[in-house]
Parts: sequence; structure tokens; C-alpha cells
Amino acid sequence: MFSDDQSIFEFRGPWRVPVQIGPSILLMVLLFVSFTGSPREIAYDLAFLAMVVGSILLHELGHAWGCLIQDVPVRRVMLHGFGGYCQHARATTPRESELIVAMGPIVTVVLWAVSGLIVWAMQTADRPYDTVMWFFMTLSWLNGYLAVFNLLPIAPLDGGKIFELIVLRFTDGQRASRIAGVVGMAGLVVVVPYLLVEARVWAFALFFLPAVMVNWNKLRGLSC
Repeated sequence: MFSDDQSIFEFRGPWRVPVQIGPSILLMVLLFVSFTGSPREIAYDLAFLAMVVGSILLHELGHAWGCLIQDVPVRRVMLHGFGGYCQHARATTPRESELIVAMGPIVTVVLWAVSGLIVWAMQTADRPYDTVMWFFMTLSWLNGYLAVFNLLPIAPLDGGKIFELIVLRFTDGQRASRIAGVVGMAGLVVVVPYLLVEARVWAFALFFLPAVMVNWNKLRGLSC
């Protein structure tokens, strides 16, 4: 999973939050867009790529909103190869972090639900399958996949952060980190083989491999 620090492009998003694009995001273009296909196929590839980037951006802006409503300044939102992060300008308390972390998955689930309802409404109205229905069906599937995967209790996914914050309510930071590390390593035993199988069809699945060393260091008490 990439985590760029340098950007190749920047613009102002909602609430004047700086949004930066990392160079590794260009790999998504190489994986998703087949420039040897027909113009129609290329257009669909570009539309899917836009859905991926747009879904990630809205997810990270959810984190940013969780910061801003708690008066936590947002330094930037960074989008990189198959992921992103929201960087705030000061340390946060565990209670502040709970809302900040949760808002990203909440936005993703809302995107899944709303696009799914639109598809249901189209199908109920006997609308023929067309580009618009394809768009919302794909958007629903994509955000459903991202929501489920991102909520796995494995660092550095949001599910891993949420799990550790929940455990932190009942114990100290060091022990919460160790418990999160144990659960994260156990989850990797299942997730890594699944992703390797998925990669035979969807090569980008490899880019979602959570950092094994992050969970291992937590288990050893080296990261809190």
C-alpha cells in the first residue's frame, strides 16, 4: 500500500482543505486503462478510474470533516496509489480520533447505499441497462467492496484503527496496541491468501495488502 509524501498536483477541496495527488496514483492509470482497446472501452476504463479516485477522495474528506467539526486543523488530504490519508495539524485525543476515523467508512457506506438505491429505483422502473445504470451499479459495488475491506480490524486500515480505539477505552495504550497487533496478524493470515487469489483477476488487489510490519510491531509493543 503506497503512502506518498510528495505531491505532483494540488487543489483546494471543500472547506479549503488542500488536496494533493501523489505520483504513485499514476500506477492506477496503467492498471485500469487499456489504451489498446476501442474508444468506448477506454471511456469505460477512465470512468471506472474516476469512480475509484472520487470514492477515495470523498472517503478522505469524511475524515477531514470529522477533524474540522472538532476544531482539529487539517493540514492536507493526500491521494496516492489505491489509497489516501487525511493529515491533521495537531495531535488528537482518543475520543476525537474515534469520530475522525469513523467518518471515512461512514461516507463510503453512504455512497454504497445511495448508489444501490438508485440502481434499485431504475430496475423497479424497468429502465433498460445502459451507461447510467452501469455507472451506479459499478459505484455501488466498488464502495461496498471498499467498505467491507477497509473495516477489517487490520492496521493501517480504518477498521484496525477503530478496533484499537475501542480496546483503548478499556485498557492502556500499550496493551491496546498489542491486542490490535495480535488481531491484525490473525486477520492477515486470512486476508493475504485471499488477495493473492484475487490478484489473478484484479491486479490492483495487491496494492491493498496491509502493512505486515505495522501489525507485527504493534504485536511486539513497538508501535502505539
